[in-house]
Amino acid sequence: MNNHNHFNHHVKTKSEISTVSMSEDDAAINRKLPKELLLRIFSFLDIVTLCRCAQVCKFWSILALDGSNWQAVDLFYFQRDVEGAVVENLAKRCVGFLKSLSLRGCQSMTDGALETFAQSCKNIEYLNLNNCKKITDVTCESLGRYSKKLTHLNLDSCPQITDLSLKVLSEGCHSLEYLNISWCNLVTTDGLEALAKGCLKLEVFICKGCEQISDAGITAIARSCNQLKTLNLHHCVNITDDAIHELGENCHDIQFLCVSNCPRLTDLSLHALGKGCQDIRTLEVARCIHFTDNGFQALARSCAMLERMDLEECNQITDASLNYLGSYCHALRALSLSHCELITDEGIRHLGSSACATEHLAVLELDNCQLITDASLEHLMGCQGLERIELYDCQHITKAGIRRLKSHLKYIKVHAYFAPVTPPPTGVAGRQRYCKCCVLL
Repeated sequence: MNNHNHFNHHVKTKSEISTVSMSEDDAAINRKLPKELLLRIFSFLDIVTLCRCAQVCKFWSILALDGSNWQAVDLFYFQRDVEGAVVENLAKRCVGFLKSLSLRGCQSMTDGALETFAQSCKNIEYLNLNNCKKITDVTCESLGRYSKKLTHLNLDSCPQITDLSLKVLSEGCHSLEYLNISWCNLVTTDGLEALAKGCLKLEVFICKGCEQISDAGITAIARSCNQLKTLNLHHCVNITDDAIHELGENCHDIQFLCVSNCPRLTDLSLHALGKGCQDIRTLEVARCIHFTDNGFQALARSCAMLERMDLEECNQITDASLNYLGSYCHALRALSLSHCELITDEGIRHLGSSACATEHLAVLELDNCQLITDASLEHLMGCQGLERIELYDCQHITKAGIRRLKSHLKYIKVHAYFAPVTPPPTGVAGRQRYCKCCVLL
């Protein structure tokens, strides 16, 4: 019998276990160990191992398929193309035992199977439906009706989900703390406003790529869900400073914020964060092209707990921003300055001599910072915690400079492009051609 067929068995109760005759299963381990201890041992096994144990003998089959062993199930590593019948049989076996289920990448999953699941497994707390492309609002209606204990729901890349899903979740899943609706392109501001009315315990809200969301939707979340700690608005291209102002006014516990590729934001957003979100640890603002030194000065002065920052393509910032970060953000561990083309050796000098660099800085990304030279690497030689540095397309960085850096920082990983000169074809004048290669030193 293969592993898949075991999903067609029904759950065995402890009373059934006690009535099994062990005459045909009289192996020494079964005689020596009480069934309660064997059941406890099986509780530590993964799905595949449990299914294999179920094939050993009848007694082990009953133990392995006991619902108490199936409280957390991740089918992604068991079989990728999971059919609806598998989940239906799993629901019948686990009933109230199942608390965590991941169907990540199960693109054949349907609303019907998940409705059966929701009806049977009413104690579910964690449900991952990432990339289950066939599911619709019908699934969320079932969850809203039956899954009152649900705290964690991932609907990332479920393109048929609409505002109706957020409405029914708001009405039925008041314990929801984590919701991911990234790339659910049909969700609009109306959906967020509905969600905010009932899901007041939200701590993590991720809505990457939801281009129909506007300031009003984020305002509703900010005003109702003031326990919010993580907010990811990557590529929500319509939000403006007004939305970030509301976060600063209402969500003082924010620790992670991503507004990368939100092109309408300005320094007013950084001022609002500095005023209201002073416990922030991670800030991702890549490609926010209107941010300047003025905004980062206000942020750095107030947000001393910052540990990770992604400033890629914030191409208006200069060495002054590095001076502010080095002076005030002493906990900084990872900093991306890729494509910040105004950064020079002087800025790296300020950063390298700061308390954050000498004590905590582990990752520094400087891709396409065309003005930095080997002098920057010399300024970083005192950063004993530096583990990785990115130097792609830094034309003034040399192999010799990297070797000197590595002589001081033995375990650092350096990623860099070098461009060996390729002579032009005979008789062709003009610029030399370069063939770039990636070197890990």
